Amino acid sequence: MRVATADPTASERDRLVMEHVPLVKTMAQRLAQRLPSQVEVSDLVSVGVLGLIDAAGRYKPASGVPFDAFARRRVQGAMLDSLRDLDWAPRSLRRLRRDVDNAVGSLRRKLGREPEEKEIAAEMGVSVPEYEKTLEQLRMLDIGAIRSLYAPTEDGTSRIELCVDPGEGVAQQLERKELKLHLARAIEQLPERERQILALYFEEELTLAEIGQVIGVGESRVSQLRSLALSRLRTLLRESLGNDQAAAVLETATAKAKARVRK
Repeated sequence: MRVATADPTASERDRLVMEHVPLVKTMAQRLAQRLPSQVEVSDLVSVGVLGLIDAAGRYKPASGVPFDAFARRRVQGAMLDSLRDLDWAPRSLRRLRRDVDNAVGSLRRKLGREPEEKEIAAEMGVSVPEYEKTLEQLRMLDIGAIRSLYAPTEDGTSRIELCVDPGEGVAQQLERKELKLHLARAIEQLPERERQILALYFEEELTLAEIGQVIGVGESRVSQLRSLALSRLRTLLRESLGNDQAAAVLETATAKAKARVRK
């Protein structure tokens, strides 16, 4: 692809958009494989194209960042923002997530270790099959929960660093650094297979089916383990940060990062 050497003109912006529409479609199809069935690929493409147009208008060739890399960040941000606006999670499902989180946290305190799945099911007062069905249902609530906070973007900057405002004070910078440390420590405490699943899903961006092929289990089982891993992370962060708002820390940080990326 030809690289422009000056800020793009209107015709250059149009050319960039037209050339990269296939990229948007590919990203939308890839993302849709990781989402509940009610999410339409066409809807993702529509908002992705808007992100692409915005990227073409903001692109500065003099920055040295390839347009492909610049556009990917904004297209993905537009798609993820649209997903956050969807109201597909009923209160009953959110209660289920709280039940799982509470059971995991309670057992961790009692046992002094990460609880096994049969122990979590017993704590919740349900059978193992019912517990596994709950984890599968929680897939809808996990979208974007820790979306690539540590994975480097195309220019080498992690998403969590993109949350930083230029005028941010020293206190805010220290808080952000502490958040990263808490998150890293929480991830280290996860069982190895769950760490692997999160890495393959959020960093390598494999689908659930592809992850299943890697670790030798079915797609449904991967979905269950991913939901459990995120539950463990939420409760670990709640414990380490010492307040009830820790369960939302990851989603809040991610939302800020995406908003920052799109500016």
